[in-house]
Amino acid sequence: MQQLRRILFGGLTAVILAGCGGSSGSGGTPPPAPPPPGISEAEAVRFLRQASFGPTEQDVAAVIAMGYADWIDAQIATPATSQVAILNRLGTVDDEDGHNDRVEAWLESALIGPDQLRQRVAFALSEIMVVSQQSGLFAQPYGTANYYDLLLTSAFGNFRQLMEDVTLSPAMGVYLSMLGNQKPNPAFNIRPDENYARELMQLFTIGLVELNQDGTVRRDAQNQPLPTYDQDIIEGFAHVFTGWTFGGSPSFIQPSFDYLQPMQAFPFWHDTGAKQVLNNETIPAGQTPEQDLTAALDNIFAHPNVAPFISKQLIQKLVTSNPSPAYVQRVATVFDDNGTGVKGDLAAVVKAILLDDEARSQADSEEDGKVVEPVIRLIALWRAFDATARDGRFDFPLLGIVTGQGPLQARSVFNFFQPGYAPPGEIKDQGLVAPEMEIVDELQVAFRYNVFTLAIIFWNSEVLSPLLEEYAIDIDVGDEIAVASDVPALIDTVADKLLGGAISAELRAEATTMANLHPDTQPAQRALEVIHTIANSPEFTTLR
Repeated sequence: MQQLRRILFGGLTAVILAGCGGSSGSGGTPPPAPPPPGISEAEAVRFLRQASFGPTEQDVAAVIAMGYADWIDAQIATPATSQVAILNRLGTVDDEDGHNDRVEAWLESALIGPDQLRQRVAFALSEIMVVSQQSGLFAQPYGTANYYDLLLTSAFGNFRQLMEDVTLSPAMGVYLSMLGNQKPNPAFNIRPDENYARELMQLFTIGLVELNQDGTVRRDAQNQPLPTYDQDIIEGFAHVFTGWTFGGSPSFIQPSFDYLQPMQAFPFWHDTGAKQVLNNETIPAGQTPEQDLTAALDNIFAHPNVAPFISKQLIQKLVTSNPSPAYVQRVATVFDDNGTGVKGDLAAVVKAILLDDEARSQADSEEDGKVVEPVIRLIALWRAFDATARDGRFDFPLLGIVTGQGPLQARSVFNFFQPGYAPPGEIKDQGLVAPEMEIVDELQVAFRYNVFTLAIIFWNSEVLSPLLEEYAIDIDVGDEIAVASDVPALIDTVADKLLGGAISAELRAEATTMANLHPDTQPAQRALEVIHTIANSPEFTTLR
């Protein structure tokens, strides 16, 4: 265990510090070097670690052949892999156990879906506009899958439309209690629920404090952050979001419980008074629920915080935890105007994020990089080695438990980790953040080490218990077995797939030691040992 802590946890912290400003220096981003005359395999691997659930040999070849921009355009044009459609194919029962099928649908899409960039962006959005099965949706696999499909469909659409789709989603309506929200009735002590109004602003669109276009905080003359809203504005939006219930309901008090169509309004239950909203504006009295909703969402969308708030979080999810203000501003500028006068074009925003010099430059700044989310790291391992399910189904219901996170399974609306989280110590002292470290501690590192042992060693051995056999996912190590007698070549082969070829001398030495535990007569075991060593290294755990 001491060796495990030294190699994994200590090494991870050191790599994170290096990637988050852990060494001395100005912290500025130097001008990027002139682009090379083509994309190398290492560069394609790094790009795909940002833009997908992990590189495959086929995707690496496609990026090299097409170039970054054309590959992105092709992915934007690729239709979404619907999770509801997969549930229908599996014959899922709409109850609590059906969430196992929903996780399978998500895992199948992440592993083998052709729409990799869309899947990756939708996952990022699901960690910003959070819905979770852990609350009132525990028995609604179709409802939560439909919400995820909404994110998939909107991943390259317009953010204003995404705001409306999320607002009218019955899954969101149940999760944050907008569904069934009633106008005030003092006689019965009924007041509009403020939950969705608060989280829509705080977490989904503008945040708690005013921002400059580069994501830095605006301050008053006393150097205090300027709040974006107050209680009166929360109450104004709460009154907007009254009178809505399940679509297709015969009446407000006779809900249809239809989770597959948007909510509908019943005017009698909607508050028609004037409502104070953002930007010193007031929604006039006497409007319909639909008119109020449109006015309210337009009001939020017009707030100058939306572009930097959302742009920075998407950068953090895809590329780096500590983007420079200049990087945020460049992307936020595209968010506000895609070049043709359109605000909120997410396809343009994603393209700007991935093609920016800070994304494509190899660790030019001390602050480059991020910790890879545990669930993404596991899927990336499987994708790198062309994983297949032994029984034809990627049925792994414990995914959320073994990785510490799962699709639409966050413990609260604040996700598994928050964008501003900084672990105590040197990272926090330097004013940097490492959001994913909120779900990483020494015990969890050791636990996930064992998970990777299961995924790499035991599932690919000849002896499995019936329990393990049921969930077995095999990886293809044919390339590695073919060169296993040549340890340096074996290490290079694995490093190419997982790291794009960039492997430190320390990790190479560790992998060599582990490989030599097995003689030449055990090529499969030697190959798996090297894969296990590199997959559990800080170098695979971080993206720089």
